[in-house]
Amino acid sequence: MAYVLKVKARYRNDNTGREVRLPALVTESGLLISHLRYLASKLSRGQSWRDKVTQAVKLLIEYINANEGRFEQSTELFRAFDECLRMGTINPSDLSDPSGLYWSPRTAEDADYLTVCLTGYTDWLTKESDHEIKRANPFRLATSTEQRLNWAAYYNKHDRVFLNHLDSREDAREKNRFVREIARRQKPFYEEEVKRFPDDKILPLLDFGFIRADRRRETNPDRAADFKSRAITLLMHYGGVRKSEALHLYLTDIDIDRKRSEAIVRIYHPSNGASPDKAYSTRREYLAKKYLLVPRTDYLKSERLHLGWKDPVLTREKFFKVEFYPPHKATEFLLTFRKYLQYQRVEPHGQDHPYAFTNSKGEPETIKNFQRLHKAAVNRIGLNHEKYLGTTEHGHRHAYGYRLASNGFAQHEIQKSMHHQSPDSCLVYIQMTNKELREKMESTVENYGQQ
Repeated sequence: MAYVLKVKARYRNDNTGREVRLPALVTESGLLISHLRYLASKLSRGQSWRDKVTQAVKLLIEYINANEGRFEQSTELFRAFDECLRMGTINPSDLSDPSGLYWSPRTAEDADYLTVCLTGYTDWLTKESDHEIKRANPFRLATSTEQRLNWAAYYNKHDRVFLNHLDSREDAREKNRFVREIARRQKPFYEEEVKRFPDDKILPLLDFGFIRADRRRETNPDRAADFKSRAITLLMHYGGVRKSEALHLYLTDIDIDRKRSEAIVRIYHPSNGASPDKAYSTRREYLAKKYLLVPRTDYLKSERLHLGWKDPVLTREKFFKVEFYPPHKATEFLLTFRKYLQYQRVEPHGQDHPYAFTNSKGEPETIKNFQRLHKAAVNRIGLNHEKYLGTTEHGHRHAYGYRLASNGFAQHEIQKSMHHQSPDSCLVYIQMTNKELREKMESTVENYGQQ
């Protein structure tokens, strides 16, 4: 019986001790090796991308298995697959699905991204050295998952359709004559209400929201306060830092400007950043040789220690400096962080590590746990924890960008402060709300006159 399952795998491509944790696919024919090799060839990509490629390939195999003998041309197969992603496979009149897939419709953006991920994988398949041998069986007669995928990729390449790419010897004019048969649909434009944390609620959140649940009856306020969550929130709200970036911090990444009594916070690339110990060239080497750990971006997305990384603009030493605004918040962060170290931080025991923020067991703090603490604090001051209200963690970064814009910072200055690679990336952070736009319109009526 044909099937496909997602599993976790440790991948090695040589005789060294280096191995990579990757999502893998197992079918009735065994492990899908080509998929693993493809992911291993793109190790610079993040875990979210690997998971999405795995999902796309898994969906395609499920679709092929459910439609055995139905398609003789790969173009028909991929076009039908693309439509099923967007429209679903369930008959709306009676909720039946003879294929057994029972897929619900996906958003255009999700379907587009799956298509792009699948395109990259099958393009890569056509370049494999043994591809010419594997393409012989047509889809309707193939029994091997690898053969099906190789056959589909090969004929799409040579038919110049969905997964088309031309030989490098073709000149640019010839290349421009061809486009993907099945490609991204026209991207829709949405007007969304701005999602930033309310300015009038940040002080109540910091002062009264972050209370340690196990110390609520503590008479000493310093022992009752959750200084860890306060410090992370100060980084996000007044430094524009993403929550994952804050959790990548080592203790050694936070220094003191003694002249100004301010914190100096540098956030390094989790693997390529400079090591705090000069005996090691990078943080990857430092973690491996001193702690027997890997960078947190290397963990699978389903694993608790996983953290993402958004590729901000970095210095040559592979870090960016947090720019607090207003600047005196760097002093407030320093005082909060000191109290965290004094009253709250649990030192690692068992597995040592260099990370600044720890949980109650001394382990590196996780995204999931911090989200739980932030939500509880937001609820504690009477707010709902909702993205559209701006009260989730990312709402603080939106508040930071808008604060810069409303105080006269130019777009290129906001780009630098938020460490964006593109000058246009900050535009989403500096939008006015509909209410603010209305108020500005009303305020200009007096100057314009009642015409």
